[in-house]
Amino acid sequence: MMTMHMLWPRDRSEMEGAKIEREAAARVWRFAQPYRGMILGFLVTVIAQALLGLVPALLFGEIVGDVIPDEDRGRLVLFAILIVLSALGSGIVAMFERYWSSKIGEGVIYDLRTQLFDHVQRLPIAFFTRVQTGTLTNRLNNDVIGAQRALTATLGTVVSNVITLLTTVAAMLYLDWRLTVLAIILTPFFVMPYRRIGQIQQSITREGMDHNAAMNTTMTERFNVSGALLVKLFGRQNDELGLFRDRAAKVRDIGIRSAMFTRGFMIVLSLLGAMGTALVYGLGGWFAISGSIDTGELVAMGLLVGRVYQPLTGLTNARIDVLTALVSFDRVFEVLDAPSPLTDAPDARLLERPAGRIEFRDVTFRYPGANELIVPALEIPSSAPSDEVEPAIINDLNVTIEPGQLVALVGPSGAGKTTITNLVPRLYDVTEGALLVDGHDVRELTQDSLRAAIGVVVQDPHLFHESIADNLRYAKPDATLEELITACRAARIHETIDKLPGGYDTVVGERGYRLSGGEKQRLSIARMLLKDPAIVILDEATSHLDSENEALVQEALSQALAGRTALVIAHRLSTITDADQILVLDEGQLVERGTHGELLAGEGLYADLYHRLVRDPVDTIEA
Repeated sequence: MMTMHMLWPRDRSEMEGAKIEREAAARVWRFAQPYRGMILGFLVTVIAQALLGLVPALLFGEIVGDVIPDEDRGRLVLFAILIVLSALGSGIVAMFERYWSSKIGEGVIYDLRTQLFDHVQRLPIAFFTRVQTGTLTNRLNNDVIGAQRALTATLGTVVSNVITLLTTVAAMLYLDWRLTVLAIILTPFFVMPYRRIGQIQQSITREGMDHNAAMNTTMTERFNVSGALLVKLFGRQNDELGLFRDRAAKVRDIGIRSAMFTRGFMIVLSLLGAMGTALVYGLGGWFAISGSIDTGELVAMGLLVGRVYQPLTGLTNARIDVLTALVSFDRVFEVLDAPSPLTDAPDARLLERPAGRIEFRDVTFRYPGANELIVPALEIPSSAPSDEVEPAIINDLNVTIEPGQLVALVGPSGAGKTTITNLVPRLYDVTEGALLVDGHDVRELTQDSLRAAIGVVVQDPHLFHESIADNLRYAKPDATLEELITACRAARIHETIDKLPGGYDTVVGERGYRLSGGEKQRLSIARMLLKDPAIVILDEATSHLDSENEALVQEALSQALAGRTALVIAHRLSTITDADQILVLDEGQLVERGTHGELLAGEGLYADLYHRLVRDPVDTIEA
């Protein structure tokens, strides 16, 4: 009774594992449907190659058994020519096999990578705040390549070995059934260990992929400009080397473990094959001495028996390779299966000729909890999924912004200002209530048309490691040079660009680090002007600039905002005194609203912030 109780969990686990494998294999096959024609061509070449491989052994047996004793020189020359032709044919077929194999493999890599890239791009911003970049890029590189092997090398190995095994056994049965039976006695020992070995190899493979992802994350984060600058400023090069050594050592150790495990298993299979070959040679020699088999048949059997154990070894390894390849597919599909809550409704409409009216109706918002965020395996260690409900960041917000108005958002840090601006382009969906643009709930609009109507300039604008012209054309790919110059003149940055040796072809460096903060800000304003949006969002666009750059940026913004609805977050309250409305937020609540003069007269939170953050002119003169 106890024995049955102890065995049951293992049996159930194996049954569940087999079910998962079947489901994964079925999904892999569905994924490979577009390649069915190519796979068929690939299989035909593999079968042809397996059949051609039989020719030399059978002909050599004939040469030893019949041609040499008969001194038939004509047949000897003919068989020699046939052996050469079979080798030539095998080489030609191998070229076609390689062509189909690479075409399928590279096609799979292309499709998986493009699907992953497209899917990840469409995931919500919350996904990127919790995922390590190195871990994600590792899925697009190493895991995709591992998945590709399941459809090329492994598939070819399985088919080739099956065909080789069947044709070889048939040929051996034709020559001598007794030796054939003896040769296949050991076959169960090749098959029995594959499941347990495969499970162990799967575990090692997954662990190795995780360690590789951690190492790649370290390199990705430390080798960008911001990471490298931080390391140098804090003098942590030796500490970073220690961290990298630790992670690289884990990759090394798991690689050694995998190699030794695989080699040990191969040695066992080779010993089994050697035992079978020895039995065939020994008993076959006995039969040859007794005259029940001729020398030529024995030679052919000796050559063919290796073609029995080699495919068996290959099939066992292929089964294990399939199990480990399914790990790669599983990791790829983990990302592809990640649901995106921010999708267009089936009947989503275009936002046409946007005027820029924004309305918040009873809006409450809380960030999605960790249990709602996509792929637990990609979570950073400190943000493991939990069932805790996030607190509300915005509570019952009711605001209407008319077209062309400049509205400022003011409040202490953490009051919810940036969150409000993120809701407008639908980077997040409201938890309760509704957000309307031109009378349409943003959830009923296509995201592309909504975001085409919105331009954003943030405190630290992102520029790609490309030319100034390419960065500007990100807003309008077909923009002419004249349009770029017009936008840059309006943003007060053209003269600076014109003085650069490469002009608009100057490469700005990673994140635009070859430009100053003010230059990046003005370039991002020019990019926004090229987009020509009806709604502009400024998120502390001048907070970190010196007086000279701030004056230039403010001058550029005054022209950029003309005729557009603007939502402005500014810690320098002196920059928003002319706003049509000022919304004062505190802990997610709208506590005050009005013009600068009205709010100062009210002597509330805004007046307190203004007097603390903006010095009185008299005090400035006296100072």
